[in-house]
Amino acid sequence: MVTREQASLIVHGQDRIGIVAAVGSVLAAHGANIVSLDQYSDNPHGGAFFQRTVFSLDNLKAVLPEIRDDLGARLSEGFALDFTLRDMSVRKRVAIFASKSHHCLLDLLWRHRGGELPISVSMVVSNHADLAEEVRGFGIPFFHVPSAGPDKSAAEAEHLRLLQGNVDFVVLARYMQILSGDFIARLGVPIINIHHSFLPAFIGAAPYAKAKERGVKLIGATAHYVTEDLDQGPIIEQDVVRATHADTAADLQRRGADVERLVLSRAVQWHSEDRVIRDGNHTIVFT
Repeated sequence: MVTREQASLIVHGQDRIGIVAAVGSVLAAHGANIVSLDQYSDNPHGGAFFQRTVFSLDNLKAVLPEIRDDLGARLSEGFALDFTLRDMSVRKRVAIFASKSHHCLLDLLWRHRGGELPISVSMVVSNHADLAEEVRGFGIPFFHVPSAGPDKSAAEAEHLRLLQGNVDFVVLARYMQILSGDFIARLGVPIINIHHSFLPAFIGAAPYAKAKERGVKLIGATAHYVTEDLDQGPIIEQDVVRATHADTAADLQRRGADVERLVLSRAVQWHSEDRVIRDGNHTIVFT
């Protein structure tokens, strides 16, 4: 876990000579100590450049605005770069959406309670009331927002009322409702979803029964950012487990739930630690 004196710096843009030196010189001028640095370029001759730096500095909160100003001035001198700078002691606020399945939701809440996830869970929202008591047992506010029928406008309006200004990202922990493009745009924060397949397959109801019918030899899960294109957003993490002819549909569902938990918790952790950089429909993930 990070200490209260650490900050993350994400830099991305067109690759060119001197970026690392420019960033390092600004941090050094303020007496910052770089404790972690990862970078990637898809083409060293003017391609896309990505860098994640974690640095420590005493009295960070007071100095951070000045560092931000100095980075802006330095990186505007011949560098086509964007950057974000964040005090890592300020945990990102998250809302978790769920339906009736509880395995991903409760796993995140247990990891959060145990200190494994550097997040602040602002609320849990569900279109069913089934999980209310379990969630409230964690001391987390629970909101039941019904979302039945083809018209989701009333539910989405209530979601926006609850979320806007109160969260930094949203996690869909097996939330079995489709979000409209208008809602995604108006919310304006990243949304992470867990998909029950290694690749978008066996969509709809009873996916593990369909997988059993096909005799699959691998089952898995995909965590991705949500876009207006259903299940087509940038992928953050994926994992698989092997299956055999002897596995029943119930076996597949149980083992699938395990891998869903792991994949989603990794995605949430990496996003909350600023390890994921989106680039179009791709991601760069510094683990």
